[in-house]
Amino acid sequence: MSDDDLLPRLLAGEQQAFRELVATYQGAMRAVAYAIVGSRHADEVVQDAWLAVVRNLDGFQRRSSLKTWLLTITANTAKSRLKQRRREVLLDDLPAPHGTLGGERFAADGHWLTPPHAWHEDSPEALLGEDELRQCLEKTLASLSEMQASVLLLRERQGLELEEICNLLELSLSNVRVLLHRARLKVFATLEHFEETGQC
Repeated sequence: MSDDDLLPRLLAGEQQAFRELVATYQGAMRAVAYAIVGSRHADEVVQDAWLAVVRNLDGFQRRSSLKTWLLTITANTAKSRLKQRRREVLLDDLPAPHGTLGGERFAADGHWLTPPHAWHEDSPEALLGEDELRQCLEKTLASLSEMQASVLLLRERQGLELEEICNLLELSLSNVRVLLHRARLKVFATLEHFEETGQC
């Protein structure tokens, strides 16, 4: 779905186009709101941001992508909610459930040097193992600090570049890199522990 395909449909008021827009970008918008105002107010911020999007859609001038425009509206809405009070980023977060792994396991881009074994079986045992692993990973994601979780989701699920995340969350590049690295370490520690023991 490209902006060129979707935008005329949105401007024409097509309901299906709005549903597609929400389905595509709701997760990224929530991750931005979550990073700025926390979980308690994130849903309200996203709701307000959608209202602003609907009100201002005619004024979208295509200086950026539709995604960037939506995320910028979300970030501005969240910042307004805080009344310009900057959120303090704490880099000393709680340790992961299984400790952390050293940086020697990762390449410069943050990915595994030697990836863990991946399951590609369709047996009931393998499928059960995948479900248990998914639950462990979700538990680990829930244990991350709000900023770590948001940066990880924006980078890994939404595919945003680090510079985009910096701009949206008003963080330095070094802060974003530290938050992303620590979040990845915790997720990888859970994955490795599960592979070794079969348990969370």
